[in-house]
Amino acid sequence: MTSTISKPDARPACPLFSSGPTAKRPGFSLAQLESAALGRSHRSSDAKAKLKEAIDRTKTILGLPDGYRVAIVPASDTGAVEMCMWSMLGQRPADIFAWESFGKDWVTDAVNELKLEDCNIHTGDFGVLPAFEKARDDADIVFTWNGTTSGVRVPNADWIKPNPDRVVICDATSAVFAQDIEWEKLDIITYSWQKVLGGEAAHGMLILSPNAVARLESYKPDRALPKLFRMTNAKNKLNEALFEGATINTPSLLCTEDYLQALDWVESLGGEKALKARSDRSLEILTDWVAKTDWVEFLCADESVRSNTGITFSIADPTIAKMDAADQRAFVGRMMKRLAAEEACFDAAAYAKAPPGLRIWCGGTVEPDDVALLTPWLDWAFAEELAAL
Repeated sequence: MTSTISKPDARPACPLFSSGPTAKRPGFSLAQLESAALGRSHRSSDAKAKLKEAIDRTKTILGLPDGYRVAIVPASDTGAVEMCMWSMLGQRPADIFAWESFGKDWVTDAVNELKLEDCNIHTGDFGVLPAFEKARDDADIVFTWNGTTSGVRVPNADWIKPNPDRVVICDATSAVFAQDIEWEKLDIITYSWQKVLGGEAAHGMLILSPNAVARLESYKPDRALPKLFRMTNAKNKLNEALFEGATINTPSLLCTEDYLQALDWVESLGGEKALKARSDRSLEILTDWVAKTDWVEFLCADESVRSNTGITFSIADPTIAKMDAADQRAFVGRMMKRLAAEEACFDAAAYAKAPPGLRIWCGGTVEPDDVALLTPWLDWAFAEELAAL
């Protein structure tokens, strides 16, 4: 069979659609990092000033409430979530909500590692949110704001009832700088540089509310805490230095400089709302494409909770849809190989543990114009592979 779709003429200027590490901001060059404090101790005054600047500017640009603290911690978003789960959970009942791969990791921690008592697990399939209305008013909560691997986001925090006796832990790594987050409803918010800001891996951002600090200082769990998880001193008081740029272990000052430059870029656009608008525009482009394309559909059927960053798709064409999951993945893999050879698109296959299909990252560093140029290439690659069957 011969494909009837011609190869497109125009390619995306940046064909990088990976969901992490994500595309660098437009105009990025290594020359922008020459002001990094390389070769300096991260305890030196110059390096600590860089780290403190990253913390302070994060507070300002995100518009965090008064009293919320920010720290740079090891092991990316994963480390930030786990250090809070291990340090704070166990005092009260807990409700864990998961509907995609990373949220299910927090379920594993809560059930198999922490072995929390009175722990309710609420799960949803890929593309569908769990029943948030089942959240208990007196229970600690752990959830992701945006499903990086499922293409589904929490529309709001109306389901979280204020209670100063509990803590709400939110993994927001693919939502910060792209979605409206109700900070006041959350006590712990985590994210990583390599998601929406296109930074480099290994650094986690940790945001704590005054209520989270109170939990840390009033509760000492009956479990061993590795050094990388410890946020309090020998007297069980908050390690204030951590929130002033004295990191637990050695950070990359090159990556720190890249984060600072990314914040410069955010401010040049007009702030985090401008990044959200870019992601929203990319989602609009893809929504219009799906509406006129018969071989693909959104994994998340409910547009009111559809992500604007990690946007996921299933193959709707009946020839492919009737294949088993392994064959569908292989088909998409061949599409990606074809697109990569044309330098039109890299790394847009679905996450390995998610249903077979596509996942296109549309965080703020991705140009909406590039998303528009991508869709004809997806149509071409699909038609070519279908014809080759």
